[in-house]
Amino acid sequence: MAAVIGWDIGGAHLKAARVAADGEITARQVPAPLWLGLDRLAAAIADMRRELGPVRRYAVTMTGELADVFPERGEGVRQIAALMTSALAPAPVVFYAGRAGFVAAAAGHEGAIASANWHASAALAAGLQQAALFADCGSTTTDLIPIRAGDIAARGATDGERLAAGELVYTGLTRSFVMALADSVPFAGAWTPLACEHFATSADLYRILGELDETDDQMPAADGRGKTIAASIARLARMIGRDAGEASPAAWRDLAAFLAEAQLRRIHDAALLVLSRCPLPADAPVITAGVGEVLMRRLAARLGRRCQPLFTDRAARAHAPAAAVGLLLSRMEERS
Repeated sequence: MAAVIGWDIGGAHLKAARVAADGEITARQVPAPLWLGLDRLAAAIADMRRELGPVRRYAVTMTGELADVFPERGEGVRQIAALMTSALAPAPVVFYAGRAGFVAAAAGHEGAIASANWHASAALAAGLQQAALFADCGSTTTDLIPIRAGDIAARGATDGERLAAGELVYTGLTRSFVMALADSVPFAGAWTPLACEHFATSADLYRILGELDETDDQMPAADGRGKTIAASIARLARMIGRDAGEASPAAWRDLAAFLAEAQLRRIHDAALLVLSRCPLPADAPVITAGVGEVLMRRLAARLGRRCQPLFTDRAARAHAPAAAVGLLLSRMEERS
């Protein structure tokens, strides 16, 4: 089995995973905010390629086509595919197109390639268990995919379909806007509405709670300032029109805990919707992945199910779609 590299092109981050000939996976992530232009992605690809070393073939999956730098998603797929093909030349590049598998060119397959990274990870999960709920919480979104009879039993394929089915929840560990997590919060004995402003993100909540690995928070803070507990409290205070000095550190921790609970409740509600459509046996586990895997373990506890990690390596789990497309490609080449 020759070494390959799997790439996952997100709207905010570039993820890559080198799958060695012996199956060992080395996964990395760097910021690459596509809304600032494709040049950011091109520079990140060059740096990552130097770090991971040369390979004979590359596999690519993406969600970045949704970035508003593109006029529509199909054009985003074509532009990202063209950039990857050029940046990784002369080695051949294939693109993951969901149930269609790998395709050599994006043209004519834009709809299948768009935001298909969840399918690659879920395909691996389906190889681990006959029945399971695959739960991947990333920096921005959470995927909840039922596995039944050893196959992906998702209702949705596109982002729109998956949002409606509860299989895609637009909330994640670090980049979610706090204003989207709740309408009002309990503070100082009163229900207080949240400001509809991008003052704080979910990374601030988990930093205040002492649950954030700082290597997972690679984007600037909402106000561009520091990433300390004190700075996160100051950002959170603005969400309710206050300054940090107006309450105790314990009060701000309680507020962060309430909002973290509201986020988990939203994911839990979506999981219950998915499972109401696709009931699973009581012993079916939750297969976990993503930088927000800790939230998925809490979800499993709420569902009364055991956890099973998608990969043994934490970095591979954190960047599961990149590792998944790399592993799927290497297995396909091994069979051919």
